[in-house]
Amino acid sequence: MSPLTIFLAKLLGLYCVIVALAMSANKKGVIDTVRALLQSPPIVLLTSIITLAIGLALVIGHNVWSGGALPVTLTVVGWITLVKGLAFLSFPPERMKKLYEALQYERLFFLYMAVTLVLGLYLTIAAFLA
Repeated sequence: MSPLTIFLAKLLGLYCVIVALAMSANKKGVIDTVRALLQSPPIVLLTSIITLAIGLALVIGHNVWSGGALPVTLTVVGWITLVKGLAFLSFPPERMKKLYEALQYERLFFLYMAVTLVLGLYLTIAAFLA
């Protein structure tokens, strides 16, 4: 397994674990912040550009579709991040609000955090054991 795969898995894995735990500890604050973010087009634009850049970096630097579950998982995360950045950049604010409502972020908050935590634990453990 490549050193880049291991590095990215550690980085993204630990990031996901920390974010999921921190956000779960402050559900109300996070939901209020996300709601406020959606009301601010300049912040949505900035977030979209940063997400797009991270997605592009992952896809360009690690577009690996073979070699086991870990490299493929990282590649899928990169593509999802890229698509998310593109979507956020191209959606008008009204559409972003509708997407937020359709995803039922508030009601399913802990499910989203659990998925993030499980992904993070998998990436972290797999990378440190590699």
